[in-house]
Amino acid sequence: MTDIFWLIPFIPALSTLILAIFGQKLPKKYISFQACFAVFASFVISVISLVGLLQTSPENYPLVKNLFSWIHAGSFKADLSFQLDPLSAVMALVVTGVGFLIHVYSVGYMANDKSYSRYFTYLNLFTFAMLILVMSSNVVLMFVGWEGVGLCSYLLIGFWFEKHSAANAGK
Repeated sequence: MTDIFWLIPFIPALSTLILAIFGQKLPKKYISFQACFAVFASFVISVISLVGLLQTSPENYPLVKNLFSWIHAGSFKADLSFQLDPLSAVMALVVTGVGFLIHVYSVGYMANDKSYSRYFTYLNLFTFAMLILVMSSNVVLMFVGWEGVGLCSYLLIGFWFEKHSAANAGK
């Protein structure tokens, strides 16, 4: 069952795309369900992957899934690939588990906000970036995850940019 671990970051990414494109037209119930379900599904796959990894012989670590070759420049090569070893599996479990709890809490906290879909789009994007950071198999993809986490932190900190204090915090 460890062959599906590469889906862990892509489920929140797909949810981010759907919410970014259709979020303004969707009812809040659907937005919150989709956002929470995406992170919960990633959590379930993280649990399944960790259990499968623990049943794998340690000399087979890390498990690497190469999706495609991304950058080629001379002898340098960076692939869009993810790895699963004990550390990345536990970190994916932490990111998706805590992320799911944050999503569930946010449903009530943001219930009356006019930018509900934008918030959950940012939150799913943040989860995706964190998962890229902890599961990447090369430094280039890890850097993309790191920068994504920074961007999402900036977007979430300055979410209520209409408020002077939030706008100042986002500077």
